[in-house]
Amino acid sequence: MTSSITTATAKSDVLPQKLERFLKVRRVTEKICQPLETEDYVPQPMVDVSPPKWHLAHTTWFFETFVLQKYLPGYRSFHPDFNHLFNSYYNTVGNRVRRDHRGFMTRPTVKEVYEYRHYVTEHIMQLADILAEENENECLSLIEIGCQHEQQHQELLITDVKYILSCNVIRPVYHQPVVANIANPVKSTFLTVAEGVYPIGYQGRDFCFDNETEPHRVFLESFALRNTLVTNAEYLEFMREGGYHDFRHWLAEGWEAVNREGWQAPLYWEQAEGQWFEWTLMGRRPVVLQAPVTHISFYEAYAFASWAGKRLPTEFEWEVAAARFNPQGQMTNSQDHWIFQPQPAGSSNGPTHLQLFGETWQWTNSAYLPYPGFRIAEGALGEYNGKFMLNQTVLRGSSCATPADHARVTYRNFFPASARWQFSGIRLVE
Repeated sequence: MTSSITTATAKSDVLPQKLERFLKVRRVTEKICQPLETEDYVPQPMVDVSPPKWHLAHTTWFFETFVLQKYLPGYRSFHPDFNHLFNSYYNTVGNRVRRDHRGFMTRPTVKEVYEYRHYVTEHIMQLADILAEENENECLSLIEIGCQHEQQHQELLITDVKYILSCNVIRPVYHQPVVANIANPVKSTFLTVAEGVYPIGYQGRDFCFDNETEPHRVFLESFALRNTLVTNAEYLEFMREGGYHDFRHWLAEGWEAVNREGWQAPLYWEQAEGQWFEWTLMGRRPVVLQAPVTHISFYEAYAFASWAGKRLPTEFEWEVAAARFNPQGQMTNSQDHWIFQPQPAGSSNGPTHLQLFGETWQWTNSAYLPYPGFRIAEGALGEYNGKFMLNQTVLRGSSCATPADHARVTYRNFFPASARWQFSGIRLVE
């Protein structure tokens, strides 16, 4: 991964800001884990889900490996085995534990992992006192990348904890937040964008990931984007009309997945006594009909759009519409609200802003591919994004688990078409 971050302010101004942000990000990660018991930190019920203990350690390993070992003279690694244990997929850095074996690591203990976090955090603060002026920009850029990386893992941590707790027979409750009422219900309509040539990609001066760079132009035919996300009520109608049993709406791979996995409803939905319930981090609750449907694969999103006589947007249509209708990325919901559950359009927790940001990530009908002129950077950080540009589908926006300052119009999320455990939903286009 590379970034386009620009550091133009004097060191005396930038350094305190970066350290304050660094400490805030570190505290939020640990706050997400506060409701957990020690036993919750270790399980890995499927390969895509990493144990909370691993997330805590891996985000710490990132700062140790890419910042402290390079810039802090005489730095001693916390433990000689941790590079092997908590490297994720960086071949440049060395060997690593297989992804599906992360749940086998009963040791180091949770206590040791927290000691590791505090050790690295303290040394980052020490580094600030001796940071050479000639290395300042590069080092601060890496610290910012580390913060952005940890914020990505905060969202993964929330969704992974949800999956882990959902697999527990007694279904433990994670938290009980106050959920907003629906103050001003929003009527669905379609917003037209005229045909034309539009700019795509990040062109600002703050942080972005390298997969957003190399701005370019695309031609788009006229299209109309729906102002709200697809709701649970709408998706329930799709289910009642046999959507999971009508092959005509499904891509071949999706139809195979439905039959192989036995999908009949979104992930976490279950039926009891004629009523649909949804497992949330607040426990099992009746499905809120007005809320956006979530935990949907691309296959399901595509099938629903076909059934509804619409389609999914391309990632370029989504970006152009977001730049027009919500360029500041204002959210109806985010990690900062600490609800971790999509809310209906018009809820009293904030303005709607078309639900483009917050609530759920939105599947697009675009493959995750490099922009024209994209080049993978040299070194370990070049492995962050570029090597995954195959067999992935782009999602845009952000979710109820995304930090508010981590979303932007040009952000490109990506997952396999079969992924369901993230807060992913449906946006329609006609």
